[in-house]
Amino acid sequence: MRTSMPTETLMSDAETARVQQLASRAGKAEQERMAAKKVAREFEAVFIGMMLKSMRDTVAKDDLTGGGRGEEIFRSMLDQEYATACAASGGLGLAPLIEQQLLPHETQPSVVPAAKPDADKKTGAR
Repeated sequence: MRTSMPTETLMSDAETARVQQLASRAGKAEQERMAAKKVAREFEAVFIGMMLKSMRDTVAKDDLTGGGRGEEIFRSMLDQEYATACAASGGLGLAPLIEQQLLPHETQPSVVPAAKPDADKKTGAR
């Protein structure tokens, strides 16, 4: 007994390879997008941390807690945690912009260049 399938349902080896290649590219693009998102969020956290450190440097030292090296380290770690939490909750809005710049231009919407004037317009002919 011989069964046959319609040729429309069968894919050639080349088509199968092409589908696998496209699926692989989609997976790589998703990985790149996630990596760019993570790096952008981390960069924003570092930036916020630097701002907090600069702000903390402008405030006078508090003598109530005694100061010392331990307090300096704790304040630094606390500021970094504040920065990380702030960036994770949306932060200053820098992460999406940085992410957009990190992604390849193929995945971003392209800008259509302005049309060049025709040669007839330069000479004045109609």
